[in-house]
Amino acid sequence: MSGILYFVPTPVGNLEDMTFRAVKVLKEVDYILCEDTRTSGILLKHFEISKPLRAYHLHNEHQVTEKVIQDVKDGQCIALITDAGTPGISDPGYLLAKAGTDHGLNMICLPGATAFVPALVVSGLPNHDFYFAGFLPPKKGRQTKLKQLAQQKNTIVLYESPHKINATLEQIKTFFGEETKVSLSREISKKFEETKRGTIQELIEFSQSKTLKGEIVLVINNHI
Repeated sequence: MSGILYFVPTPVGNLEDMTFRAVKVLKEVDYILCEDTRTSGILLKHFEISKPLRAYHLHNEHQVTEKVIQDVKDGQCIALITDAGTPGISDPGYLLAKAGTDHGLNMICLPGATAFVPALVVSGLPNHDFYFAGFLPPKKGRQTKLKQLAQQKNTIVLYESPHKINATLEQIKTFFGEETKVSLSREISKKFEETKRGTIQELIEFSQSKTLKGEIVLVINNHI
């Protein structure tokens, strides 16, 4: 009898965002896959979870996936967590979920934390029709991707790093227009959580006036 492959969200900031169910599942599985055993070790220690940890990240997922699939087939229950948020959402997880689907495994993803949902809700921008684009290409293809996104007439959600945010905002102004309404959220669920809303020009001035830290979520109103 095969086991279960769990995808378990972990807090993006405040540890109190961890669900009771997530803690229960992590205490019951045979072992836990994680991006960084040191980062996840701190989280698991906080919740008194003592289970074997195995590294599963972008650099080894192709090598590890086959073994994980076989372990589940052999009856083990395994959980995948990432450093923060829901596995598979701009984090490792897709490859494992696809392999699990191909092999007909029993897979369960728990509801839980992910950064773009609260940013979208508090943006005050239309959220009935949105496109989640995740991170833009790191170098080549960024402008091409933004041009493509500018053609989509809905709300666009992006992740961006602090050291690229100024350049990205300038590119959004170029491709979406200077009157485009944008919301910028950072440090979601952390002590210094902050959201700034306005036109793209106002967001550029805000970003250039201070040094932004933490993962950033941009919400762009591109509705007609």
